Amino acid sequence: MMAESGAKTETAAADAAMPLFYSRPEALNPARHGSLGLIARSDFSFARSAHAIPVVTSEMPAAMRSYPIVFIGAAKAPVIITGVRQNENLFIDADGRWAAPHYVPAYVRRYPFILAEDASAPGRLTLCVDRASERVVDQLMAPFREDKVASFFNGAEATEATKQALAFCDQFQIDFRATRVMIDRIDAHGLFAPRQSKVTLEGGEVLNLTDFQVIDEPAFNKLSDEAFLDLRRSGALGLLYCHLASTNSWTSLVHQASLRKADGAKGA
Repeated sequence: MMAESGAKTETAAADAAMPLFYSRPEALNPARHGSLGLIARSDFSFARSAHAIPVVTSEMPAAMRSYPIVFIGAAKAPVIITGVRQNENLFIDADGRWAAPHYVPAYVRRYPFILAEDASAPGRLTLCVDRASERVVDQLMAPFREDKVASFFNGAEATEATKQALAFCDQFQIDFRATRVMIDRIDAHGLFAPRQSKVTLEGGEVLNLTDFQVIDEPAFNKLSDEAFLDLRRSGALGLLYCHLASTNSWTSLVHQASLRKADGAKGA
């Protein structure tokens, strides 16, 4: 399954490290994966230890209502903060459900699929699936499962489920590229600044969150008209305003942490 691309993939942007959540991605091929399918149920257990998750500009208006949006690493990649401690996602319960009514990021909804560069065809991306996902099953090995399974192929042809996965991944890649362009324009104007946040949980525990960057709002407000127009033309203003508005969502994290603590107390 192919999709055209002339830009970096997420893997390349992350110095060839394996992307978050993925450990055994394989290019989908009917000869090799003809009996594979995806269990048709939502289970976000794979994201339970992710306290920061990538996000793209198009989904920031929805994401900013529930999560702070910050920037991490040398690439200043935008992420939502989903936990106040390392390896803890406060929005996933013991059964793998995402807490309602909070927005589920596209990066999470895309899994276990992903686009990756095809080594045999430079400039093209191919649809891959993470074989390590518990939702990916071989129907020949387990033909009588109670769970409904959406097959990847019907003979040599991709099924509608696979075509939808490809379309979703392709759109995510388009949004990822657009977001990278905006980040580069913001960085060109020197608007990123390192920051740490002090979070006080119910009960008085104080946590210091570090190693991320934010938009320097005073510097943003001092931009020249020409620089502001450059950001507007690049489409980056929406990203900027969503990030600034998302600072109000640190309280959402504190609230979610208090709910998790209360649930833990009930189960004790």
